Amino acid sequence: MSKIVTLGEIMLRLSPAGCNRFVQVDSFDVIWGGGEANVAVSCANYGHEAFFVTKLPSHEIGQAAVNALRRYGVHTDYIARGGNRVGIYYCETGASMRPSKVIYDRAGSSVAEADPEDFDFNKIMDGADWFHWSGITPAISDKAAELTRLACEAAKRKGVTVSCDLNFRKKLWTKEKAQETMRPLMQYVDVCIGNEEDAELCLGFKPSADVESGVTDAEGYKGIFKAMAQEFGFRYVASTLRESYSATRNGWKALIFDGKQFYESKRYDINPIIDRVGGGDSFSGGLIHGLLTMDNIEQALEFAVAASALKQTVPGDFNLVTEDEVRSLAGGSANGRVQR
Repeated sequence: MSKIVTLGEIMLRLSPAGCNRFVQVDSFDVIWGGGEANVAVSCANYGHEAFFVTKLPSHEIGQAAVNALRRYGVHTDYIARGGNRVGIYYCETGASMRPSKVIYDRAGSSVAEADPEDFDFNKIMDGADWFHWSGITPAISDKAAELTRLACEAAKRKGVTVSCDLNFRKKLWTKEKAQETMRPLMQYVDVCIGNEEDAELCLGFKPSADVESGVTDAEGYKGIFKAMAQEFGFRYVASTLRESYSATRNGWKALIFDGKQFYESKRYDINPIIDRVGGGDSFSGGLIHGLLTMDNIEQALEFAVAASALKQTVPGDFNLVTEDEVRSLAGGSANGRVQR
């Protein structure tokens, strides 16, 4: 299998049990997760040599984060140790018409304050086949944005394929700051992943799709996919298309453009959603695996969509499903019968 490197922040997620609200509980469940860490776990589940790059404190909470990655087969060799804190986010799971809610407490985390000297990106990218990052990482601090640039440069020097999930987070930065930072980084990207909001706020491309009303016509994306590929030279542009009927029922499919043709996946009706956090990351992980191992782009897309549909049935950030389970769903087995 391939060597896959991801760079980002793993955080301590504190969540009320079930669908309880923050204000009604006396304890929180501890869950580990974060965009690129979630992708690394997916890739490790599919048999790849997945390496997650970050910086964590040398105390026991930092070690707990390292252990969470190791538990699922992610290599932690390139994790720097030091700094003062692990980033935290609180996540309240919504239901029906009540949306989920996230509160960040991540300012000043170890990776947000990390220096270039903490990482030897030439060594990290040596022998790598793929490097993945998301727009969350440069959003957390200017220092993290610089780390992202240095990692991308090293990946390009080594001939590594680079993917980016745009992942705009309005609680971390403005669209002006996002575009100022993200657009120059696109020169390093081969595979760009992002939904309609990400494309508009990170790069300035707006599709004709009304997601709030649950309408996600793939035709509305084709113009911006072409424009993005033309401007930045992407090899592939992909997006999930989420139809949000409620917090616990979504339609789910995806679209990919290879510079010549568009491919649209089958659609899944996810009802009920157990935990949608990490859904996009599981799509990225599935797409990386598909593009590295499968015969054609259609197979890769169907695998990624099936993987991300399954993720939303699993509590927590990580997608804890096997390649065989994803292939079974992609092949049409969606009845949920007990496997004996």
